[in-house]
Amino acid sequence: MTVIVLTNCPPGLRGFLTRWLLEISAGVFIGNPSGRVRDALWDEVRQYAGQGRSLLAHTTNNEQGFTFRTHDHAWHPIDHEGLTLIRRPHSKAQQTTGVPKPGWSKASKRRRFGRRAR
Repeated sequence: MTVIVLTNCPPGLRGFLTRWLLEISAGVFIGNPSGRVRDALWDEVRQYAGQGRSLLAHTTNNEQGFTFRTHDHAWHPIDHEGLTLIRRPHSKAQQTTGVPKPGWSKASKRRRFGRRAR
């Protein structure tokens, strides 16, 4: 089983992929091509994706039962002790500067002034 997901790619690339794969949703293609055809499709996707992003997931003989490749994604696959995981970039909301906000915390206000304090 092979799954290719396209985001913000040219319509011509989507039309090209429908020759070998079935488009089940906008930009999501599935099928069961041979490994040689799958690699040729992936090379075409990488070449013609333009400013878009693409992801390829396919079955393979490993512990997870599948593997995947990405093109121009902010999330990157990494190997962690034989398992392929996705590394997400930290968003600005997740990055802490280490400096606490000024003022009292909500918990300290509740302890000091009772449950109704806000």
